[in-house]
Amino acid sequence: MPTASHNARPNVVKVICHDLGQHIGCLGAPIETPNIDGLAAEGVLFDNYCCTAAQCSPSRGSIMTGRYPHNNGLVGLAHLGWRIGANEVTLPMYLNRAGYHTRLIGHQHENSEPAMLGYQVYETPKIDALSIADALDGFLQGDAQDGQPFFVSCGITEPHRPYEREDYDRDDAETLQLAPWMLDRPGIREDVAGLHGLIWRLDEAVGRMRESLEASGLADDTVFIFTTDHGTAMPRAKGTCYDPGIKTTLIVRWPEQFSGGRVQSELLTNCDLLPTILDLAGADAPPQVDGRSFLEVLDEDDRYEPRDDIFAEMTWHDQYNPMRAVRTDRYKYIRNFGRRPLVYMPADIYVAPAGEEMKEDFYSSVRPKEELYDLDADPLEMNNVIDDAAHDDVAWTLRTRVQSWMVETNDPLLYGDYAPVTAQRERNEENPMDNGVPHC
Repeated sequence: MPTASHNARPNVVKVICHDLGQHIGCLGAPIETPNIDGLAAEGVLFDNYCCTAAQCSPSRGSIMTGRYPHNNGLVGLAHLGWRIGANEVTLPMYLNRAGYHTRLIGHQHENSEPAMLGYQVYETPKIDALSIADALDGFLQGDAQDGQPFFVSCGITEPHRPYEREDYDRDDAETLQLAPWMLDRPGIREDVAGLHGLIWRLDEAVGRMRESLEASGLADDTVFIFTTDHGTAMPRAKGTCYDPGIKTTLIVRWPEQFSGGRVQSELLTNCDLLPTILDLAGADAPPQVDGRSFLEVLDEDDRYEPRDDIFAEMTWHDQYNPMRAVRTDRYKYIRNFGRRPLVYMPADIYVAPAGEEMKEDFYSSVRPKEELYDLDADPLEMNNVIDDAAHDDVAWTLRTRVQSWMVETNDPLLYGDYAPVTAQRERNEENPMDNGVPHC
């Protein structure tokens, strides 16, 4: 099928929430999310879309630059001092050049100085889901009506921890169903009950946003993107390279241009989102971008060449946690650096009921130097087959693939440990909510 003809450059509304992973109904999670599911029914749902790092700032930095974290410099949390490199060009900067109005509504976690990101306008209402929905409605009824194409990033904090919040519903911890990768323990259930309440509020906000877009008269001219940064803040998800950490939600809706109700299973990385948006805007992505446009997938153009693999990494979070990984459709290979716990849990998980349940399991042994999982036979990644002779060829191939990627990109981890950004780290450890940014 030939590429669809796009008569004009569309507006783009990107809604990005915190720590959702794929925990929504239309991706098989045991929770009702009718508004998000409705968006998927009208748009294109990607079920094999992965982030570059299962942590806030580095993943978001990849969306903003189209580059892996160790390539763009944002290898740790922005509120602890890490930044996108000074020579990097961001998505709003590219779109400014292309004649777009660019606007940030609400939350970002890529720079402690938001002006450095290149948006023309910054709106900073409360950063909860319903406040962001109200602010987007105001923009769509106001400035958006002037005819200039626009790109708006709506940053929502839900469902980031804490899961115990006033004025949010909770699920029933005793009767709720857990995702298959979660262990059935009381602390896990307690946390998931609160997580569900935050996701319900997020879902309500998405419903309001869809209504606002329709009411504005701009829906047919606007690409609506719903996504998140990484997996849920639960043990063996956020802060890891396992699928519950790196697999994320992506829904793209453009009425009458992209046929709706589709589920696409191409292996994608969130580095691919920037060149895709630039493609929609009629702008070229420069060669240093790691991502590849998937506009042909949205257009159902059979000339799209699927990726063979994508990479994931971690370096710094609230602890030093270096690892590099490659994922194919069938296999996951992880290279771990240094002697560290079997499974690392970020601070917000470690101190929570779910983390308390898993400390003995995860912090009483050291993780292996290498991990290899056959995702067809072992989708929950519980059986490390790195020492299985039957997988020697796969292990050698993927080990070489990661090493070559690190060499090709001049990964600083090849030359030794990354140093911490100590001054920022100490300041924020004393006040994790410094500058209103959640401690991730």
